[in-house]
Amino acid sequence: MNEEKTMDPVPYYMHEEIMARQERNTKRLFVLCIIIFVALIGTNAAWIWYENQFIDEVTITQENDDGYNNYIGNDGDINN
Repeated sequence: MNEEKTMDPVPYYMHEEIMARQERNTKRLFVLCIIIFVALIGTNAAWIWYENQFIDEVTITQENDDGYNNYIGNDGDINN
């Protein structure tokens, strides 16, 4: 009842074929990782360039008899 199953050894040429296929897939995945990394850097650089096109300027003019001019903006910053 206890029969041992013996496994046939894998022929050398089959092992080499599997390893070659594995190497090709690894190279493709590495190239894909490089492309994704470059695309990530490119999109981030494009967003930085786009956001730097606009200038945020706030001009506030107030006059007070005592000379104390404070302005609290919508974002909570206090400008003296």
